[in-house]
Amino acid sequence: QVQLVESGGRLVQAGGSLRLSCAEASGRSIRTYDMGWFRQAPGKEREFVATISWSDSSIYADSVKGRFTISRDNIKNTVYLQMNSLKPEDTAVYYCAARLRGNAKYDYWGQGTQVTVSS
Repeated sequence: QVQLVESGGRLVQAGGSLRLSCAEASGRSIRTYDMGWFRQAPGKEREFVATISWSDSSIYADSVKGRFTISRDNIKNTVYLQMNSLKPEDTAVYYCAARLRGNAKYDYWGQGTQVTVSS
């Protein structure tokens, strides 16, 4: 069972930067998993932010392209989301997720970390 723990969320001013981390906590390797970041703002549906495949290719939502960067460290079993030029509309709970390569659905989710961007 993959267990994901996010960290790094906090209050930040617009234009600032944050780096979120997602660590696998059960000791399993994430090497064969695609990893994703999603977010959910109050009153809105959860939305896709970015994903990085097991082979290190990445895809971003249009709303964050050019500002956010997803990366992974398979030695540390950790995935990162570097967020620059933050906007108030980036305020949300950010969730990390994992899916075994070849699967369509994300099977494992973290508990989320709150990011608040003040104007």
